[in-house]
Amino acid sequence: MSTQPTELVPGFAVEAKGCESRVILDHITGRWGTLILLALHEGPMRFSEIRRSIEGINEKALAQSLKHFERDGIVDRLAPEDGYPSRVEYRLTEVGAGLERRLRELVLHLYEEMPKVLDSHAEYDARRPS
Repeated sequence: MSTQPTELVPGFAVEAKGCESRVILDHITGRWGTLILLALHEGPMRFSEIRRSIEGINEKALAQSLKHFERDGIVDRLAPEDGYPSRVEYRLTEVGAGLERRLRELVLHLYEEMPKVLDSHAEYDARRPS
Protein backbone atom coordinates (compact mmCIF):
# COMPACT_ATOMS: atom_id res chain seq x y z
CA MET A 1 0.00 0.00 0.00
CA SER A 2 1.45 3.36 -1.06
CA THR A 3 1.85 6.14 1.49
CA GLN A 4 2.65 8.72 -1.18
CA PRO A 5 -0.06 11.14 -2.33
CA THR A 6 -1.66 10.20 -5.62
CA GLU A 7 -1.18 12.61 -8.51
CA LEU A 8 -4.43 12.34 -10.44
CA VAL A 9 -3.18 15.27 -12.51
CA PRO A 10 0.58 15.64 -12.90
CA GLY A 11 1.92 18.22 -10.46
CA PHE A 12 -1.07 18.12 -8.10
CA ALA A 13 -1.71 15.73 -5.21
CA VAL A 14 -4.37 17.12 -2.88
CA GLU A 15 -3.26 14.79 -0.08
CA ALA A 16 0.22 16.37 -0.06
CA LYS A 17 0.71 19.01 2.61
CA GLY A 18 2.19 21.62 0.27
CA CYS A 19 -0.11 21.10 -2.72
CA GLU A 20 -1.77 24.32 -3.86
CA SER A 21 -4.92 22.42 -4.75
CA ARG A 22 -5.43 21.61 -1.05
CA VAL A 23 -5.86 25.30 -0.25
CA ILE A 24 -8.46 25.73 -2.99
CA LEU A 25 -10.28 22.58 -1.91
CA ASP A 26 -10.42 24.03 1.60
CA HIS A 27 -11.98 27.24 0.22
CA ILE A 28 -14.63 25.20 -1.58
CA THR A 29 -15.39 22.66 1.14
CA GLY A 30 -14.94 24.88 4.18
CA ARG A 31 -17.85 25.87 6.37
CA TRP A 32 -19.39 28.32 3.86
CA GLY A 33 -17.73 27.74 0.48
CA THR A 34 -20.10 25.15 -0.92
CA LEU A 35 -23.15 27.10 0.24
CA ILE A 36 -21.89 30.29 -1.41
CA LEU A 37 -21.27 28.51 -4.70
CA LEU A 38 -24.70 26.92 -4.60
CA ALA A 39 -26.30 30.30 -3.83
CA LEU A 40 -24.67 31.82 -6.92
CA HIS A 41 -26.19 29.12 -9.13
CA GLU A 42 -29.06 31.35 -10.26
CA GLY A 43 -26.78 34.14 -11.46
CA PRO A 44 -25.12 37.31 -10.19
CA MET A 45 -26.05 38.36 -6.67
CA ARG A 46 -25.26 41.30 -4.44
CA PHE A 47 -23.41 40.71 -1.17
CA SER A 48 -26.55 41.27 0.90
CA GLU A 49 -28.54 38.84 -1.26
CA ILE A 50 -25.95 36.11 -0.77
CA ARG A 51 -25.90 36.77 2.97
CA ARG A 52 -29.69 36.55 3.23
CA SER A 53 -29.78 33.32 1.23
CA ILE A 54 -27.39 31.46 3.57
CA GLU A 55 -28.70 31.15 7.11
CA GLY A 56 -26.07 31.68 9.79
CA ILE A 57 -23.29 33.24 7.71
CA ASN A 58 -21.91 36.54 8.97
CA GLU A 59 -20.50 39.45 6.96
CA LYS A 60 -16.89 38.69 7.83
CA ALA A 61 -17.08 35.03 6.77
CA LEU A 62 -18.89 35.92 3.54
CA ALA A 63 -16.45 38.71 2.65
CA GLN A 64 -13.44 36.47 3.35
CA SER A 65 -14.87 33.59 1.30
CA LEU A 66 -15.72 35.83 -1.63
CA LYS A 67 -12.19 37.30 -1.60
CA HIS A 68 -10.70 33.79 -1.66
CA PHE A 69 -13.01 32.78 -4.50
CA GLU A 70 -12.20 35.92 -6.46
CA ARG A 71 -8.47 35.27 -6.10
CA ASP A 72 -8.97 31.60 -7.02
CA GLY A 73 -10.79 32.58 -10.22
CA ILE A 74 -14.02 30.95 -9.04
CA VAL A 75 -16.07 34.13 -8.58
CA ASP A 76 -16.00 37.47 -10.40
CA ARG A 77 -16.67 40.70 -8.51
CA LEU A 78 -18.66 43.01 -10.75
CA ALA A 79 -18.38 46.63 -9.64
CA PRO A 80 -20.35 49.31 -11.48
CA GLU A 81 -18.36 51.96 -13.28
CA ASP A 82 -19.85 54.70 -11.10
CA GLY A 83 -18.12 53.06 -8.12
CA TYR A 84 -21.30 52.82 -6.07
CA PRO A 85 -20.38 49.98 -3.64
CA SER A 86 -23.87 48.72 -2.84
CA ARG A 87 -24.33 47.73 -6.48
CA VAL A 88 -21.40 45.30 -6.51
CA GLU A 89 -22.42 41.84 -7.64
CA TYR A 90 -20.72 38.48 -7.56
CA ARG A 91 -21.06 35.77 -10.19
CA LEU A 92 -19.53 32.41 -10.89
CA THR A 93 -16.76 32.24 -13.45
CA GLU A 94 -16.60 29.35 -15.89
CA VAL A 95 -14.46 27.46 -13.37
CA GLY A 96 -16.89 28.33 -10.57
CA ALA A 97 -19.89 27.20 -12.60
CA GLY A 98 -18.23 23.83 -13.27
CA LEU A 99 -17.49 23.39 -9.57
CA GLU A 100 -21.04 24.42 -8.63
CA ARG A 101 -22.55 21.84 -11.03
CA ARG A 102 -20.53 19.07 -9.44
CA LEU A 103 -21.34 20.27 -5.92
CA ARG A 104 -25.04 20.39 -6.79
CA GLU A 105 -24.81 16.75 -8.00
CA LEU A 106 -23.17 15.82 -4.70
CA VAL A 107 -25.90 17.57 -2.70
CA LEU A 108 -28.63 15.89 -4.75
CA HIS A 109 -26.95 12.52 -4.17
CA LEU A 110 -26.84 13.29 -0.45
CA TYR A 111 -30.57 14.07 -0.47
CA GLU A 112 -31.25 10.71 -2.14
CA GLU A 113 -29.17 8.91 0.49
CA MET A 114 -30.57 10.78 3.52
CA PRO A 115 -33.08 8.04 4.48
CA LYS A 116 -30.16 5.57 4.74
CA VAL A 117 -28.05 8.09 6.66
CA LEU A 118 -30.86 8.78 9.11
CA ASP A 119 -31.44 5.02 9.56
CA SER A 120 -27.73 4.65 10.25
CA HIS A 121 -27.93 7.41 12.87
CA ALA A 122 -30.82 5.66 14.59
CA GLU A 123 -29.04 2.28 14.56
CA TYR A 124 -25.81 3.79 15.87
CA ASP A 125 -27.60 5.71 18.63
CA ALA A 126 -29.55 2.57 19.66
CA ARG A 127 -26.28 0.65 20.11
CA ARG A 128 -24.76 3.42 22.24
CA PRO A 129 -27.11 4.57 24.98
CA SER A 130 -26.47 8.10 26.20
